[in-house]
Amino acid sequence: MSEQFWGVFLGSSLMGLREGLEVGLVVGILLAYIRKTNRTHLIPKIWMGVGAAIIVSLAFGALLTFGTETLTQQAQEAIGGGLSIIAVGFVTWMIFWMAENARQLSGELKDKLDTAAQTSSLAVVLLATLSVGREGLETTMFLWSLTRGAGAGNWAPLAGAFTGIAVAVLLVWLMLRGAMKLNLNKFFTYTGAFLVFIAAGVLAYGIHDLQEAMLLPGIESIAYSPGIFFGQFGDFGSFMMYLLHGMFGLSPQTTWLEAIIWWLYVVIVMYFFLKAQGVLSKKPAKSAVAAKPTSKN
Repeated sequence: MSEQFWGVFLGSSLMGLREGLEVGLVVGILLAYIRKTNRTHLIPKIWMGVGAAIIVSLAFGALLTFGTETLTQQAQEAIGGGLSIIAVGFVTWMIFWMAENARQLSGELKDKLDTAAQTSSLAVVLLATLSVGREGLETTMFLWSLTRGAGAGNWAPLAGAFTGIAVAVLLVWLMLRGAMKLNLNKFFTYTGAFLVFIAAGVLAYGIHDLQEAMLLPGIESIAYSPGIFFGQFGDFGSFMMYLLHGMFGLSPQTTWLEAIIWWLYVVIVMYFFLKAQGVLSKKPAKSAVAAKPTSKN
C-alpha cells in the first residue's frame, strides 16, 4: 500500500473511532437504562432507530457521491468546496458540543427516553434515529470531503473510518461488560485536539476547491511548496508528504489563502478548545467525565 494510503487512513480512522465511540456511548446509555428500568420491550425499537440512522447516513453519502457526477468540473469544485467548509463547521460544533455537554449526556438521554416511552413506540424509534443520525450525517459529510481530498479511487478514507468504528464498537462492548475502563475526558480532549488539525486540512482543501472553481482568488499565489522540500528525501520524504497531506491537509503546493485559513483556524479553534477543556486555566474542564455505560444488567 502507498504512503498516501496510510496518511489518509490514519486521519479517517481517528474520525471513525471518535464518532463511533460517541454513537456507541449513546446507544449503550439507552440500552443500559432500558434494562435497568425493566423496559426491555423497547430494545427492538432502539435498534430500529439505529438501523434507520445508518440507512439515512448511507443514502446521504450516496447522494453526495453520485449526485454531482453529471455536473461540470467547475460546478463539482464549487459544490465540493462549499460542502467541505460546511463539514468542518459541523465537526467544529461537535468537538465543542462534546466538551460542553459530555457530563450531562447520560441524564439528558435518560430524560428524553422517559418522555418518548410515555408517548409511543414510534417516539422511541425517532429518539434513537435522531441521536445516532446526527453523528452519522456529520461523519458522512466529513468522510466525503476527506475522500475528495484523497483523490479518485483512493479507498483509504472509508477503510480508515470503518476500522475506527470497529475499534469503537469493541471498546464500547468491553465497557458495557465491565471489562475495561476508559478515561473519556482525556480521550475526547486528545482526539478533539487532533481533529482540529484534520478539520483545518479539510477546510484548506475546501478553499482550494473554491479557488479551482474561480470563486476565490489566488490559485496561482503559492505560499510554500512542501512537496519540493520533502522530495529531497526520497521515499521517506514521499511518505512524510503523503502522511501530512492525508492527516493535516498539507498540500504539495499551498496557496497563500489556504495557508492563512489553515493557520487562522488552528490557532483560533485550538485556543478556545483548550480553554473549554480547562487546559489554559486553573479551572477543571466542564467535561470531566463523559457518561460511561457500565451496567451489566
